[in-house]
Amino acid sequence: MLDSDLAEIYEVTSKRLNEQVRRNRARFPEDFMFQVTEIEQENLRSQIATSILNLGVRRYLPYVFTEHGALMLGNVLNSTVAINTSVQIVRAFANLRKMLASHSELSKKLDLLEKKYDHQFKVVFDAIRQLTIQPEVSKKRIGIKQDD
Repeated sequence: MLDSDLAEIYEVTSKRLNEQVRRNRARFPEDFMFQVTEIEQENLRSQIATSILNLGVRRYLPYVFTEHGALMLGNVLNSTVAINTSVQIVRAFANLRKMLASHSELSKKLDLLEKKYDHQFKVVFDAIRQLTIQPEVSKKRIGIKQDD
């Protein structure tokens, strides 16, 4: 997410958000945040309709944050909204872990059932296994793709 979008969510100005990022730079490694290039910034301007009042003019190139960077922002911004947002993000990750653990338990139970029953149910077990396989998530680089 762009710094300006996160600033809106955390109810702070972009200036304040970026100030805290600069003051706490060690908390934002490159897999948490990066700064767009001038070419990427131009592409953003052409893709995003900017208001006449703002004109999209910035002194610095915008930062882009991953979900980890967005969470870290909540730790460096000292506002009630930032704290509440961070708590919600942590809760979401905790719920995700619970779901993954539940999936693991289901897989173990399926293995036991498969061993217990004969091969006539093999088709059923194979179908259930196909439903429980997680699709591979490709790790694409975040940012704007440039034509060479």
